[in-house]
Amino acid sequence: MFTDRTQLIRRNPPQLSYGIAVTDVDGDGKFEAFITGFAGFPNVVLKWMGESFVNIAPPPLADPARQAIGVAACDIDSDGSEELYVLNTDSFAGAKRFADRLFDRVDGQWTDLFSLPINRSVLNLTAGRSVASVDRNGSGQYGFFIANYGGPMRLYELDEDGILRDMAKAARLDYVTGGRSVVALPLLTPRMDIFAGNEGGANFLFRNAGDGTFDEIAIEMGLADPFENARGISVLDGNGDGLFDIVIGNWEGAHRLYYQQINGPFRNAAPREMAIPSRVRTVIAADFDNDGYEEIFFNNIGEPNRLFAQRDGHWEAITPGEAMEPNGLGTGAAIADFDDDGRLELLIAHGESGMQPLSYYHTPYNDNHFLRVLPLTQHGAPARGALVRLVTPERTQIRAIDAGSGYLCQMEPVAHFGLGQTTEVTRIEVQWLDGTLLTIDNPAIDTLHKIEHPTG
Repeated sequence: MFTDRTQLIRRNPPQLSYGIAVTDVDGDGKFEAFITGFAGFPNVVLKWMGESFVNIAPPPLADPARQAIGVAACDIDSDGSEELYVLNTDSFAGAKRFADRLFDRVDGQWTDLFSLPINRSVLNLTAGRSVASVDRNGSGQYGFFIANYGGPMRLYELDEDGILRDMAKAARLDYVTGGRSVVALPLLTPRMDIFAGNEGGANFLFRNAGDGTFDEIAIEMGLADPFENARGISVLDGNGDGLFDIVIGNWEGAHRLYYQQINGPFRNAAPREMAIPSRVRTVIAADFDNDGYEEIFFNNIGEPNRLFAQRDGHWEAITPGEAMEPNGLGTGAAIADFDDDGRLELLIAHGESGMQPLSYYHTPYNDNHFLRVLPLTQHGAPARGALVRLVTPERTQIRAIDAGSGYLCQMEPVAHFGLGQTTEVTRIEVQWLDGTLLTIDNPAIDTLHKIEHPTG
């Protein structure tokens, strides 16, 4: 499936890296990859320059003195561009020394909002593991939800005076557990729900109550799985019924593929080959070969990566090709179409137990078609969490714009659809978190559609 193109990354020395987020770091309308550096190694920002990637991280973002592991982006101040939350963790659980960073670009300069005196009282000094963006009210103004380990979970939002507030308690999200991973999207409701995968205890499913608060319902929805230790999580429509399903990589335990049932709990349908335990980190669901059906990629540390594809209604293990990395120390992975060729690329970070360079993979060229959708909020930023449906005469596909991808990472904020040999798309539907629905009939294929919010 994958071909190694790591040589396209200039100056790619071995180092300790963890999470990856895809966002527009330099404000030029193109997406870059932000890769966290750990234990004295700097954060890296890879920008595609047409022939290769170049690290463009300015000194404030490089920040080598911290212990960065997780990262996510969203528009927290409604200025139309995304801020960066960098999760620093210098302890396994509980209290830590190094606070997180929340970088805001003002007049081309990056400032850590947590370093401002007015925000120091809400520093996150608990060891966190993952971060995701959450727009709990559908207003287009996001907050950052932090899955902490051994301390209360956090939800950072800006108030009307521009001061950071931890709203987790007010939103009924301030649970204490072994927090590991988190995804946020309209899973059960039209607004953003939150699924958090935990270690040493049950997972959480927070259903949006519609009033800015959440109800935890993992047990009744069949997702608690209390005897496993969650790592990577991804979301997809795995059986084509129009509902989002959840794939969970459990650390050295049985992996899960939970199918959502109408008016009922989720049901684990992971085939035996997929369920086989591994030392999993990131899990990615995406259509890498543009055949119209998503694959599932398991990024492991210290053992081969794994890839599963849909074949005649069943999931089968297929070779990931050169992305198998049998000796890879994978810690995080992300996808994007950096070079605008209509095919998703795979970027993998390594570290923790040893220094390794980043790796970068392409999929072989084929003549399958594609369509990509980038919805924007009322303020002009990527509408993370928005739903996109693509309808053809044969079938309907659904995607959620990524808000935070399970463990440590965040994908590009684009709905990528493979079309196979289909050349006719009946319509695309974009549904924002405020309920606004926009339909585009007969959209052009083999291109990116940037969709502004109708009230933007």
